Amino acid sequence: MIQEPDSFDLREAGSQTGTEAEPEATRRAAGVTESSRANRGWWDRNADEYQVEHGTFLGDDRFVWGPEGLDEVEAELLGPPEDLKGKDVLEIGAGAAQCSRWLAAQGARPVALDLSHRQLQHALRIGGSFPLVCADAGALPFADGSFDLVCSAYGALPFVADPRLVLREARRVLRPGGRLVFSVTHPVRWAFPDEPGPEGLTVSSSYFDRTPYVEQDEDGDAVYVEHHRTIGDRVRDIVSSGLRLTDLVEPEWPAWNTSEWGGWSPLRGGLLPGTAIFVCARD
Repeated sequence: MIQEPDSFDLREAGSQTGTEAEPEATRRAAGVTESSRANRGWWDRNADEYQVEHGTFLGDDRFVWGPEGLDEVEAELLGPPEDLKGKDVLEIGAGAAQCSRWLAAQGARPVALDLSHRQLQHALRIGGSFPLVCADAGALPFADGSFDLVCSAYGALPFVADPRLVLREARRVLRPGGRLVFSVTHPVRWAFPDEPGPEGLTVSSSYFDRTPYVEQDEDGDAVYVEHHRTIGDRVRDIVSSGLRLTDLVEPEWPAWNTSEWGGWSPLRGGLLPGTAIFVCARD
């Protein structure tokens, strides 16, 4: 069970990492166990800073699919909002559970799951009456057929070495006729530097290089891992996991969004896709 911390101050953001040496960025192999351990630690250490930097954009109870700002209110990728009432929904990689909070407001029964205990403490700070579960997305602690919908907005899938583990688990906990919708960094972005300005518009590596991006400490131990899959890889992962792909959404950058988020920006967003959203059915 997630416990509310005795003292929770967002002014502490970044204090947990302030005295540590900067990790080395590299491309190298990283397996399931190393990736999970590294990313759990990274999100626990950086959750405060992440919520300070992006909390306003994400809101407390919005369902945003990515940095472009595509909102589920408009997209209806999980279905019309009025049809969500009474649905059991699992959010994977929930962070501070903003999406689950929106789902609850529509009358759904969400469960917010995240690998990071600290991220879920932020969910407690904001509030909500739905369950919070700290667990690995590759081993979901739920019975078969527990949910009508599974969703993930940039959660889990970009950070796991074998996304089929997560997809198969999502299928397992879905009821027949259920739907899985997940968003990830658009695979084409891996060929470009992660920069929001003009320097991020020139290809710097092969789109077909699946070598993970790893940040490692001075001992060579991974402290952050992100994995690349091509569009074709994602489709094959979905199909081999027993799911059916029904839609692939590539949100365009809207004129109202003038913010930058890492390598996402109005400049790049007007020229290159930044997010890919996969809509899948469990027959």
